Amino acid sequence: MKKIGLFNYSIHPKTFWFIGGLLVLYIISFYVDAVFYIAVGLTLTFFLLFLWDSLRLFAKGSVDVERSMTKVLSLGDSNRIVLKVHNRMQRPIQFRIIDELPFQLQERDFGIVGSIPGNEVFVADYHITPKERGNYDFGNTHVFVRSPWGLAERRWTSNTSFVVRVYPSIIQMKKYQLMSIEKLQRFHGVVKTRRVGHNYEFDQIKNYVEGDDYRSINWKATSRANELMVNQYTDEQAQPVYCLIDKSRQMNLPFNGMTLLDYAINASLVISNVTLQKKDRIGLVSFGQTIDSMMKASTNPRQLSNILEALYAEKPNEYDANYPLLYKVMNSLATNRSLLFLFTNIESKHHMNRILPQLLRLHKRHLLVVIFFRNDEMEEYAGEQAVDTLDIYKRTAAGKMVTDKQVLISSLRQHGIHCMLSRPSELTIDTLNKYLELKSRGMI
Repeated sequence: MKKIGLFNYSIHPKTFWFIGGLLVLYIISFYVDAVFYIAVGLTLTFFLLFLWDSLRLFAKGSVDVERSMTKVLSLGDSNRIVLKVHNRMQRPIQFRIIDELPFQLQERDFGIVGSIPGNEVFVADYHITPKERGNYDFGNTHVFVRSPWGLAERRWTSNTSFVVRVYPSIIQMKKYQLMSIEKLQRFHGVVKTRRVGHNYEFDQIKNYVEGDDYRSINWKATSRANELMVNQYTDEQAQPVYCLIDKSRQMNLPFNGMTLLDYAINASLVISNVTLQKKDRIGLVSFGQTIDSMMKASTNPRQLSNILEALYAEKPNEYDANYPLLYKVMNSLATNRSLLFLFTNIESKHHMNRILPQLLRLHKRHLLVVIFFRNDEMEEYAGEQAVDTLDIYKRTAAGKMVTDKQVLISSLRQHGIHCMLSRPSELTIDTLNKYLELKSRGMI
């Protein structure tokens, strides 16, 4: 590994305390003559020791660092970074590490302290939790090696600069993949249900026999064969599932350092992976004023990686979402009955009234699940005791917002639309449970 700046030398802060003590002795010597000779002797002794201690920092050998991490990092998850410090000197050393972290992490007091015997390796690790997607630029790693008596330091800098991408949570995707398999196995065979809105795929054309549905008669084939021919269908195995992500300004609200859009993106990636594992087809639509990402539901092996790249590049919109455009796109994109997960953050009755006609039209053709975000902070604030008139007004307004969202959900449910109210931190597992529930009930 290439090393730069090998001869960076500095005095340890505790050295200045010794120098300060010597200065105190010199000040006292103005009043007590005998102290002057003591101060001079201690000064000579100290500087000889300091020189000897500093020279030992430049003994034969070196110190370097290797940084290892995954090729991509996961948004909102704890990602492990490993540092291997190689002591190539004969003597043991004490050190502290300063790693140049990406500016997005806003870590200003990072440091690792340790010691290594001669010709040994020290392994240190730490964890970072990215709060936004994008490129994270890791810089060099600096090791400050203390002299044996701790009077001076030598800095060794290793060129460990590296740019890594932060993607939607791949860690959650893998975590919930196994969980979904186990849960679906528990659901399987428990209840016998009729499949609602079942889709069919064409299988073959065969001769008509008594009992066949006359609506399946293929008149073109009948005219050619001069006898009744019917289309035979089989149950469609790969059901289409779409994640619809509303990227309007309401989705840019923060929660624990991440936006609601980021939580929706993480949940969409998990659902996409689980859907493909269940042999269903998965598609994606993200929209604001325009349609930003549009992928037709598919079981293509590259579908998941395509969705991952699309979600990585998503940015919030500053305006309201265009729901009429969403319906128009879905009308052409999803020709068969599909399961639609709509991630949104509708707060007002006025907003709901504007988009309700499009939601009802989607509901007529598809199995629509509208997912709202629960604002725990607002609910907690509304439930606390007010202290003055202004506080009463604020808490009443907060309570009205909480109540309005419940009314909106009840209104949609009265129209037969499935709704979820989920905390951002629980969005992924709640959405996954809903998908498995609908699948186990035979509704998709």
